[in-house]
Amino acid sequence: MTIKTLAAAVALTLLPAVAFAAGCNYGKQQEASMSCAEGSVYDAQSGICVATTG
Repeated sequence: MTIKTLAAAVALTLLPAVAFAAGCNYGKQQEASMSCAEGSVYDAQSGICVATTG
C-alpha cells in the first residue's frame, strides 16, 4: 500500500467523524431566541412581536 493510498483511506475514514463533530443539523428546526420590547410578546405563528392587551 502506498503512502497516497493510505492517506486517502485515513481521510475517507475520518470524514464522517469530522462532519458529526461540526454539528449536523439536517432536518432539525433551529430555534432562534427572540426578545420583544416590554409590553409585547413573540407570536410564533406570525413571527413578530405583538402588543399585549390588558
